Amino acid sequence: LSLIPMISGSVALTFGWPVLRLLAFPVFFLLFAVPLPGPVVDALTQPLKQGVSWSAEQILYLARYPVSRSGVILTVGQYQLLVADACAGLNSMFSLEALGLLYMNIVGHASRLRNVLLAILIIPVSFCSNIVRVMILVLVTYYFGDEAGQGFVHGFAGIVLFVVALSLMFVVDSVLGRLLQGSPKR
Repeated sequence: LSLIPMISGSVALTFGWPVLRLLAFPVFFLLFAVPLPGPVVDALTQPLKQGVSWSAEQILYLARYPVSRSGVILTVGQYQLLVADACAGLNSMFSLEALGLLYMNIVGHASRLRNVLLAILIIPVSFCSNIVRVMILVLVTYYFGDEAGQGFVHGFAGIVLFVVALSLMFVVDSVLGRLLQGSPKR
């Protein structure tokens, strides 16, 4: 974390404050390279795991799949799947928030309200995308067995997570654009 103020100070001393102002976003973006402290990760991960596993269970149950849940363990058919810390979605939320901020910087919407709303809405978008990922893994395991759910498909589901999340982010941005019409681009 201390590298960010050191980089800022070095740029300001070497090139001056105007250059540091030009580099404000890249310097701010470096905050996403700082790992969260362990206790913070633990405190955030458990509720996320509970929420993802509960949501996946409810949706699959409504779709008439034989699914039940005990804590963060989903049982579908004869298989039990543990929604682990990695599946909680905290890392994907952090990554998607970074991608969302980069997207907003590149697109350059002049409306601050639109940017703030999009930045806030990226969190539920990434949560919903993670639910889709867990549901894909549950369904693959249900239809094709445990080996299929733990193999290549498990990694591929991570890619699907980001495709779904980025697609939803574009949809949310489009909806915000329609709701907040009249905002000029910078």
